[in-house]
Amino acid sequence: MAQPKYADVNVGDEPIKLETAPISRTTLALYAGASGDHNPMHIDIDYAKAAGQSDVFAHGMLSMAYLGRGVTSWVPQSALRSFSTKFTKITRVGEKIIVTGKVAEKMEAEGEKRVKLELTAANEAGEVKLAGEAVVALA
Repeated sequence: MAQPKYADVNVGDEPIKLETAPISRTTLALYAGASGDHNPMHIDIDYAKAAGQSDVFAHGMLSMAYLGRGVTSWVPQSALRSFSTKFTKITRVGEKIIVTGKVAEKMEAEGEKRVKLELTAANEAGEVKLAGEAVVALA
């Protein structure tokens, strides 16, 4: 991966765009197995309905992983200095997640040139599921 150069990045640039396949029940089952999070709200439709939901829904950390993958599709993981998110809406089965990232600030800290990114993970209708930010170091 060719890391972007600090001098080539400008505030307002939108270097991150990642679109996932639709969230499926298989995705949720595989994620539950990989993460150890077997909360029935994510994998048992009867349980979810008894709790007042129309269906199971994605693990919040799965959506957060997509947000992180968006960042690391632009820079290597070793460039990541901070990463935070806020969960805003449930991600439903069948939704595609579209991750975007916009350069919000350029700065220098601890002897490094860094960029702050504003991040969102939204469905195809534009409903934001997660909002966050990351700071990455660039050469």
